[in-house]
Amino acid sequence: MNKMPTTPRKEAPRGRAKSRTECKVCEHDLMLTYKQPDELKRYMNKLGKILPRRASRLCAKHQRQLSREVKRARKMALLPYEVEP
Repeated sequence: MNKMPTTPRKEAPRGRAKSRTECKVCEHDLMLTYKQPDELKRYMNKLGKILPRRASRLCAKHQRQLSREVKRARKMALLPYEVEP
């Protein structure tokens, strides 16, 4: 049997390359609090959903803080649960 010479296989890419952009909250020493609903609205889409980390460009720590504060603001009726389209 003749064996064909094998070519080296390319490795599959492993995940995404991490971006070097810093978290907006870390960079500018901002405070995410339910008392500032206008600031929290920046991290929500038109329907009132919280943006994911890749879209909001926040670090994991501040993304968790953001979701906690948005939920607090919703309970106090400072932000809507959902917006009618």
